[in-house]
Amino acid sequence: MKAVGVIVEYNPLHNGHVYHLSEARRLSGADAVVAVMSGPFLQRGEPAIVGKRARTEMALHAGADLVLELPVAYAVQPAEWFAYGAVALLHHTGVVDSLCFGSESGDLDSLQRIARVLAVEPAGLREDIARRLREGASYPAAYAGAAAALAPGGVDARDAAALLEQPNNSLGLHYLIALERLGSAIQPFTAARTGAAYHEATPGPGAIASATAVRRLLMADGPEAAAQYVPATTLAILQREWQTGRAPVHWERFVQPLLHIAATRRASELASIAEVTEGLEHRLIRTLSQLAEPSVDALLNALKTKRYTRTKLQRMLTHVLLNHSKTELSPSILAEGPGYLRALGFSSKGQSLLKQMKRSASLPVVIKPATFNHSQLELEIQAQAAYALAYTDKDTRTMYSDYYDPPIRY
Repeated sequence: MKAVGVIVEYNPLHNGHVYHLSEARRLSGADAVVAVMSGPFLQRGEPAIVGKRARTEMALHAGADLVLELPVAYAVQPAEWFAYGAVALLHHTGVVDSLCFGSESGDLDSLQRIARVLAVEPAGLREDIARRLREGASYPAAYAGAAAALAPGGVDARDAAALLEQPNNSLGLHYLIALERLGSAIQPFTAARTGAAYHEATPGPGAIASATAVRRLLMADGPEAAAQYVPATTLAILQREWQTGRAPVHWERFVQPLLHIAATRRASELASIAEVTEGLEHRLIRTLSQLAEPSVDALLNALKTKRYTRTKLQRMLTHVLLNHSKTELSPSILAEGPGYLRALGFSSKGQSLLKQMKRSASLPVVIKPATFNHSQLELEIQAQAAYALAYTDKDTRTMYSDYYDPPIRY
């Protein structure tokens, strides 16, 4: 059975994602789709609007056959480590033949040429990034500029810069770099995005809107407001999660624990937390004392500068909330890769893939987290417990659902 991998967050799954799944099958000729999906907290440092089990259901209804969880150690990271962790999971399954990612350009050849150069960490790359940061660029812009300057023959530096300014192109580049560094035989494909742009805040004509626009509709008016832009199965799941008080989850639901932690930590303690860099611990403490209102949005707006993007600051606050230390999320630790393959859900084809993985995978396949020990899984269980505190009805079994709930079978 040929399997194609996709790397997703589904926050929430919408019609554009259904198109991507269809294109992944078509371009790769695969019989099954393996989705690597972030858990409760996402790459941009945000809590998912609905929980990982609900999003797993959405994925299975939309055509995914096996959903694997991307550990939070990689899920809440800049593109380099997010991509490396996700691609490594697909690589270690031993059953995934191809990877299909979305991009604005659809230009796989140019991205691959740049990836081959950057995979070996060229001399001067980090120094160029540091120089651009000192000049006031955000990290994504600094990386894109430095990468474009090293564009190989056949790729004009200006064209490369324009290419990498687009978020999906940039993330796709990191997937390709990860494949190179892993020496993986997985074959990459890219599907050009259609309809709404990645950050487009309002829906346009047609049935495809960006996840950002869909979330705005959901937050303003509830699930029915997004009905045009999501599959019927996604809409039903969203309605259920709203009715049970498990959604919508957003930063303000964490304001009390987050501000308590930030207000009761010494600067030296905050400085040990992942993504608290360059004196941000002092800026955080000073800003807290000057807030006009106790809200996460107000805190982020007050912290934000040209140098520190909202995404960078959200990731920092997520690590503060979850007490993720620099030591346990250091580059040397992350470079070791994920330590297991955890199944969140599967179809009948996915179940066949799991049986195959038990023979072919180069990492342990985890079905019951309660029977498996790993430091990354401990972080995942803690993240889920913290996430569940945002639900209307709180109980310890829900907080520690990772111990009790089996994978979803579709």
